[in-house]
Amino acid sequence: MLDDIRSPVQHNVVLHQIDPGQGIRRFYSLMIERDLFGTVRLVRNCGRIGTNGQELVAVFANELDAGVVLETIARAKRKRGYRDL
Repeated sequence: MLDDIRSPVQHNVVLHQIDPGQGIRRFYSLMIERDLFGTVRLVRNCGRIGTNGQELVAVFANELDAGVVLETIARAKRKRGYRDL
């Protein structure tokens, strides 16, 4: 199960970017989950704060691979001005 305390992988990251001067109010969330068949999925959801945003799902062979991609995407978003919520 993904909620296992022994897991070294971070399973949920929520970032936001707010700049009132430029009218920017965005969110970006990343979540690792398992579907009903046990498949490991990385779910990305992004959009304007206050909306449902758009969702993109990627399937991985294991939790560690998904965790590496999650951290890579989060690092790139932080470099672009997103901050942890």
